[in-house]
Amino acid sequence: MPELITPTTSMYVAFQECRDDWGPGLHEDGFGIGPGDDLDSPDGFAAWVHERRRLDHAAGEPCPDEKHASCRWIVEDGRVLGGIALRHKYDDDLGQIGYGVRPSARRRGLASWALGEMLREARTVLGLDRVLIPCLVDNLASARTIESQGGLLEGVRDAGHVRVRRYWITLDR
Repeated sequence: MPELITPTTSMYVAFQECRDDWGPGLHEDGFGIGPGDDLDSPDGFAAWVHERRRLDHAAGEPCPDEKHASCRWIVEDGRVLGGIALRHKYDDDLGQIGYGVRPSARRRGLASWALGEMLREARTVLGLDRVLIPCLVDNLASARTIESQGGLLEGVRDAGHVRVRRYWITLDR
């Protein structure tokens, strides 16, 4: 049974295996990996995990002014299968939720399950009424995942060098 966990340095090897499944590059959506992040060394990985957790806060606590997110890893049987992040501050370009599932774990419903869990967190922890979730225009699997959770297509927009579909999901109270 999968679970969502807060990033932890104790899963360094499992995270590396997940990352290797994707192959080289910065395309692991939902993890918040930036071009300058050192994920190869244990110390660099620990610093990166610290940044993912630093501004996360419990329900009822005020949001810090900095851009931040609740980052979670999709984990099952000691394996990191993917990541999902709920941005606490509205971002018109990135949306509020980003996610990704490693190639070898796809087509099992993990993304839909994790998205449903984060939508509950968006409602209960942040008190949001709706969230924006974009996906690449040609990522039909992600579009279906968002639609399965109630996503309504606002339209397609240029976002730098890519085109994205923009979905809104209204959260039940």
